[in-house]
Amino acid sequence: MLFADWESKASDVVGNLRLDAGLHPDDPLLVALVGELSAHSEGFRARWAAHHVKRKSHGTVRLVHPLVGELALRYENFSLPGDEEQSLSTYHAEPGSASEEALRLLASWGADAAAPAASGPR
Repeated sequence: MLFADWESKASDVVGNLRLDAGLHPDDPLLVALVGELSAHSEGFRARWAAHHVKRKSHGTVRLVHPLVGELALRYENFSLPGDEEQSLSTYHAEPGSASEEALRLLASWGADAAAPAASGPR
């Protein structure tokens, strides 16, 4: 599955990483990650140098699935009480939309594969 608007999603992710880096400036693993990404990705370096800080709590993400095509999913991120380091993310398609139909189709494929074989007369 790929993001339909990869450039925008990449900028959002780097902005969120910058937010985390500001909250944890002495985290050696985070410093190492930023260093590795900077060394290997010109796109990351440019986004990191822009100094955008971003936390997205809700919105719409557009994905392209290889079997069902484009999906537009609404999402919300919820902070967990008592632990600001963790969050719960939910995704859903608008009722009656082509994305809802595509998700139902994908779910039915997964259900078919997980269903036990019917046992009939032998």
